[in-house]
Amino acid sequence: AAFTLRNAYRSFPKGTIHILGLNPESSIDSRHVAIFLDDHYFIGSDNGIFSLMFDKKPDMIVELNLTQETDFLTFPTNDIFVKAACHIARGGTLAVIGKEIESYNERTMIRPIVDNNVLKGSVIYIDSYGNVITNITTGLFKEAGYDRKFTIYLKQTGYSISQISGTYNEVPNGEKLALFSSTGYLEIAINQGGASGLMGLDLNDTIRIEFKE
Repeated sequence: AAFTLRNAYRSFPKGTIHILGLNPESSIDSRHVAIFLDDHYFIGSDNGIFSLMFDKKPDMIVELNLTQETDFLTFPTNDIFVKAACHIARGGTLAVIGKEIESYNERTMIRPIVDNNVLKGSVIYIDSYGNVITNITTGLFKEAGYDRKFTIYLKQTGYSISQISGTYNEVPNGEKLALFSSTGYLEIAINQGGASGLMGLDLNDTIRIEFKE
């Protein structure tokens, strides 16, 4: 969810209100919050997901003070999040529905590791087509590679790739490929196929890139 919204919200008009109904129950460690960032509003549970979505500090964060009107405490999305969204949509301010706080809960994202001639990343997202997205960015790949030849090793599957394609159709149907998608992250795919299922790749699997001397 974090990866999807992180890369999609800018495609929506400014002023859009995004409701995150992921693990929405409130607890001591997970408050309900509303956030204003980049002229967008985000409403959800403060369970660490926002720290995975944003690289910069929001313009404003409030802990929501709205109360539920039903006894269904396990599903606050309708009772609290929608109520907050309606308030914002009517032109209401965040200060009216919550107390301003300085930060949200942090969750550590798995980071790629560069060790000599080896770049190790991991799978962070698999889309509905079975395309595998890693946490290796274009910038990090270029920085570690210095335009050297390389081989991408996919987990312990025995599969490897030694070039970066520009589009899916640069390889024959059914052939594996690697490319940097519009998100800026390294993607492993199969032209007209699902890389995840066909190559046995799953979330958090290791992607290893070895650069040649």
